[in-house]
Amino acid sequence: MLAQLTINNYALINHLSIDFSSGLSIITGETGAGKSILLGALGLVLGNRADLSSLKDTSTKCVVEAKVAIANYNLEDFFNEVDLDYEAETIIRREILPSGKSRAFVNDTPVTLSVLNQLRSKLIDVHSQHQTMQLSDNSFQFTILDALAKNTAKIASYKRGFNQLTKLKRELTVLEEQQKEANKQYDYNLHLFKELEEAKIKVDEQEDLEEKLEKLNNIEDIKDNLSEALGITVNDEIGIQNLLNTLENRLSKIAIFSKEYQNLSERVTSVKIEIDDIVTELEDANENVDFNPNEAEEINDRLQLLYNLQKKHTVGNNVELIAIFEELSEKVAQVESADEVINLKQKEIGEVSEKLDKVADLISSARTKSIPKLNKELHALLSDLGMENARFSIKIKQTKNYFSNGKDELEFLFSANKGGSFGELKKVASGGELSRIMLSVKTILSENTQLPTIIFDEIDTGVSGEVSNKIAAIMQQMSKNMQVIAITHLPQIAAKGANHYKVYKQEVKGVTTTNLKLLSTDERIKEIAEMLSGKDITDSALTHAKELLSL
Repeated sequence: MLAQLTINNYALINHLSIDFSSGLSIITGETGAGKSILLGALGLVLGNRADLSSLKDTSTKCVVEAKVAIANYNLEDFFNEVDLDYEAETIIRREILPSGKSRAFVNDTPVTLSVLNQLRSKLIDVHSQHQTMQLSDNSFQFTILDALAKNTAKIASYKRGFNQLTKLKRELTVLEEQQKEANKQYDYNLHLFKELEEAKIKVDEQEDLEEKLEKLNNIEDIKDNLSEALGITVNDEIGIQNLLNTLENRLSKIAIFSKEYQNLSERVTSVKIEIDDIVTELEDANENVDFNPNEAEEINDRLQLLYNLQKKHTVGNNVELIAIFEELSEKVAQVESADEVINLKQKEIGEVSEKLDKVADLISSARTKSIPKLNKELHALLSDLGMENARFSIKIKQTKNYFSNGKDELEFLFSANKGGSFGELKKVASGGELSRIMLSVKTILSENTQLPTIIFDEIDTGVSGEVSNKIAAIMQQMSKNMQVIAITHLPQIAAKGANHYKVYKQEVKGVTTTNLKLLSTDERIKEIAEMLSGKDITDSALTHAKELLSL
């Protein structure tokens, strides 16, 4: 409940701090005294958009603070979700700086207006006259029906499934679009894939082939040089091999005379062994040199194929060609397996839809069963409020479509007069009738849901006499389950409050300010008497006021 409201530098208010209690509280005041300013300040702290014109003194910041007791609202989970510290007495503060910048805090933690508005819906319902148009809103009509049907848990379960179904359908659409696009390129991609697959490309193949081709293209030079090299090494008279034999023989004879000669002899022997190995390999290489025109042609054709493929795919080597091959493989496989993936997704959608249908059936059944009860309670409440002939035609029709709160369509029609035809509320009900219907609806909601604090802003407009007493009695009944604050101009309603506040204007040194104060018993008698007879309060008005207050 709203425990305290503090306002600084807002509109006509310099400073105002007022405590509220549970039960029914009444706010009265002359037209123009500033009741709308109070609601504006409350709306600001609850998340309405800020306006620099709200500052009374544009050189100082405006601060509006609300203390709300939330121990009974079960809001711990919500505070955890939005990463806020939970306090049984939560402080909501809104600041407007002279620069026009606006800031909001919950328990001294900065918050966005989005979070503030989410919190607002769980704490305080400010009901003004224009909000009676909510009655014609289909989602609000469902809210009324679902409250009586005790559908809160079922709808929460349905919404989880609905969100999952929506996500799956979105994913299916993406898959189908991807398949559609992939199908357009499939034939071409398959051709490219097959072409590369048949080529059987290897990473280092190109370098090896280019080396072989270079060798074959210079086979004559290679053979000539190998022959000449062999001649240099194996010639009987001047060949390196023969000379080394001679050198080795000479040094071996003197090796016994010193280590120096022995080392030289060993080194020559080592060189001779290496030369012998070289001669063997030269002989093998010379024998194996053979020009095969078919092999050269095959290598040339293979290289040309690789060059052509690289040019076609605008790459410079086989590694990049293989990467393209793998990419094409994925694209082709994606198309070829798309039907299976889509079928699996459709199956998943079918399974979720089946579960969702069962929950939707339970919701629809509970709604259908609650319609007679809703009709009965509305008729009883409206009869007390002077609308004995008011009737509602409420019909549920289950569809094949999935909506955010079930699969039902709701027809919520109204007739104010006996024998009259049914029509949409906004078309057939007057402003006064809409106010009384909304009061009846809020009464039903207060008994079936954990409604937050509710503030009625002159919901009694257009009524008087006995009906006003009935409205007061209904508000008193509602205040047993929740905090009710009523801004009223009717003395019959004002007299029913547990607490009575007055909004008034005051002029100090030529400056007008708005104030709010809690009335004492004597002040309350005088205020209600003034509401009965005007500024010139009569003795009979004072007597009547005391009677209304049961004093």
